Amino acid sequence: MGSYQYFKRYKSGKVDTLLNKKLETVEWGKFNLEKLFGKSTRGKRLKSSDRILGTLPFVTAGEANEGISALIGNEVTIFSENTTTIDMFGSAKYRNYKYGGDDHIAVVHTENLQKFASIFVTSAIHKSSYTGEFHYGRNFYAKDADELNISLPIKNGKIDFKFMENFLAELELERIKELESYLLASGLKDYTLTNEEKQVLEDFKSGKIDFSEFRIGKLFEINTYKKRFDANKVTISSIGEPYVVRTSLNNGVRGYIDEDKQFLNEGNSISFGQDTATMFYQEKPYFTGDKIKIVKSKDSRFNRLNGLFFISTMTKSFSSFSWGGSSFSVNVIGNQLMKLPTKNKQPNYELMETLISAIQKLVIKEVVLYVDRKKQCN
Repeated sequence: MGSYQYFKRYKSGKVDTLLNKKLETVEWGKFNLEKLFGKSTRGKRLKSSDRILGTLPFVTAGEANEGISALIGNEVTIFSENTTTIDMFGSAKYRNYKYGGDDHIAVVHTENLQKFASIFVTSAIHKSSYTGEFHYGRNFYAKDADELNISLPIKNGKIDFKFMENFLAELELERIKELESYLLASGLKDYTLTNEEKQVLEDFKSGKIDFSEFRIGKLFEINTYKKRFDANKVTISSIGEPYVVRTSLNNGVRGYIDEDKQFLNEGNSISFGQDTATMFYQEKPYFTGDKIKIVKSKDSRFNRLNGLFFISTMTKSFSSFSWGGSSFSVNVIGNQLMKLPTKNKQPNYELMETLISAIQKLVIKEVVLYVDRKKQCN
């Protein structure tokens, strides 16, 4: 029954508690992946320089953008939707679309399962494969997938696919309700663009906005953390202050820790992972792990909205560097050029803020419509 712990959340509501009880009471069995789904398939290498722009998602190793590194038009093996990929680090992801994959990807052929059962199986795979055993020096390959054993719910000695389907359907419904409540409470359900936002979007699309290059060090101070907190020496939980590390997930926050507050780094700043170039806006004071720089604006107009614009353009500036191949020093970060909209040859903070506000509303609109569609289906 140990597998049910994987699906639990830090903060459980009433419905979560009921779902967790279902996971606790179900019977579990161990199954070999190859015996369930046949041999896994390894993708083929396609260098960045050889990729042709197109519409097919191309999956590589990594967490950013679900591992999709590009949209390509090359002739490659196309894998079916409703399958599972495992990257070189052992990270498993469900794919509900057709895609290509490089040689750091193993594809598990779950396409004959019902959608929710396939998602459940992906989670079970991830629990068994993403253990820290696989890294740059020891990659996860298709043969490792074939040897992998996973835990699945059983009934009368057979895999209980119906339980998986019902469990995920119930979980999705609960998350939709939570999302709708959040949108209402935060006021984000109002996605109507102001006239100013409409104009900025139109100007941006038509190329009417002037851009200039600025060195990051001219506009920001790049500071070292006040104290490094090693993950294996702190208690990470769901309470305390944010603990920011070099992950590309969850805004860089691995969890929360309760430590001496004099070592908190300033909020309203950007956390920068030195060997991953992962950047996130941090609204509140935070602790950090190793190799995190604190990028603090020299301008009082800096805030969350224009901060998100800065992160976008800074991320693009560092995109030519190979992931994990460099450790960016203060000088390298400070001297990196980024493109910003300008007014009177100076960064236009107001325009950046308005543009991000408009984009945020467009994204929220899709979320709201998604919630409404799901409610109608249920």
